[in-house]
Amino acid sequence: MLRAHLNRTLPGQIGPGQADKDPIAWCGLVAFAFLALLWIRLHVPSRIYFDEVHYVKAAKVLLTLAKPQNPEHPLVGKELIAAGIALLGDTPRAWRTFPALFGSLGLFAYSRALWLASGRTWATVAGTLLLAGNFAWFVMSRIAMLDMFMASFVMLAMWMLAGAVRFPGQARWRSLLAGVFLGLALGAKWNAVAAAALPGLGFLWLRVRRHGRKFMLATEGAPVPGISLAEGALWLGTVPLLVYFLTFLPTFFYAERPVNPLKLVEYQGYMLRLQESVKKHHPYQSVWWEWVIDKRSIWFLYQNIDGAQRGVVMLGNPLAMWAGLPAVGWALWAGLKKGRKDALAAALFYVACVTMWIRNGKPVQFYYHYLLPGAYLMACLALALDEIARRRDRWRWVGPGVVALALVLFAVFFPILSAAALCCGHKSFEFWMWLPSWR
Repeated sequence: MLRAHLNRTLPGQIGPGQADKDPIAWCGLVAFAFLALLWIRLHVPSRIYFDEVHYVKAAKVLLTLAKPQNPEHPLVGKELIAAGIALLGDTPRAWRTFPALFGSLGLFAYSRALWLASGRTWATVAGTLLLAGNFAWFVMSRIAMLDMFMASFVMLAMWMLAGAVRFPGQARWRSLLAGVFLGLALGAKWNAVAAAALPGLGFLWLRVRRHGRKFMLATEGAPVPGISLAEGALWLGTVPLLVYFLTFLPTFFYAERPVNPLKLVEYQGYMLRLQESVKKHHPYQSVWWEWVIDKRSIWFLYQNIDGAQRGVVMLGNPLAMWAGLPAVGWALWAGLKKGRKDALAAALFYVACVTMWIRNGKPVQFYYHYLLPGAYLMACLALALDEIARRRDRWRWVGPGVVALALVLFAVFFPILSAAALCCGHKSFEFWMWLPSWR
């Protein structure tokens, strides 16, 4: 969420005459409350469920450096799950502690990126609440899978990049950190590739547009004055790749079938072939357009366990996800016609992340692949609602109303997002199945 704001400003200020103040305390409170909600029944179910079967097992093997396990995915997420086990023991809460911590950290980073990009207090708080309550961010923060690590590292990178654009004097160290976080995001899961590539491509386009053949070494102009494209390529290209490859260090020391450091690039092709080899139909698989319209849910859990009937459903908040779609159109229009670079950036990141899956050759895909695009969707929605809330007419209530209703829906669905004990036996789930395709 990058904004080409070239004026030097103080933290908490956007420019002369503008009164919006940095809502860091409110966003920190939301992130803390989010973590508190995650902590409720984090140990339930008291056994591995859904895709934890792959990643918890892989993390345990990684601790022993015995052999490759789950080699089709990079290591960062499994390393962090392993760290939880090493620090807290081999228990369900230990498996899920680091995903919960990263989910809350990623939510806070998202709020900082949105603030630095937009400079709008209401939009920042609303966007943070919308992401916290969009169902997907919550559910993926409670399960020992790789996706939340990937998405949270992306949000940390967005925080740094938005700060680099807003405060050019801080651009170098922020760009360096952004590159580190992008490398770690890719090291958690390759789903981050579109979000990781777009800042560099945007930098390239802006400099070519302004400087023509001198684009590589020129330092004037957006997105960050004082930084040349050559230097930007170092921070946003070379650094992420170096960090990514460094995350494979443990694989060099496996007791069985260690990875040859000199063939690490070749090993990436092996990983890709493994991912593309999974072609067996899965009852919960779906494709990109079904994610966009929130058509297909995934039941991570639905059974009698730990003394009660419980469920965990992976689904998007229907109000937030559906309202976000016209908001993307508004964000594109506002960016191109009104110069709202914050809105344009949010929309472009959303489009790029969805397009990656349209073009992706992976045979079996799932709704949780929409986790990262869904975060950018919430940014588009928050900025659009903020625009409505600033109006001085009878429609200004729509902004707060949509956010409030989205949070009400989160509360209604909370029992089947958090593995609560359900009161009505095996058919309890029917209360929440508003569309036949959610069943």
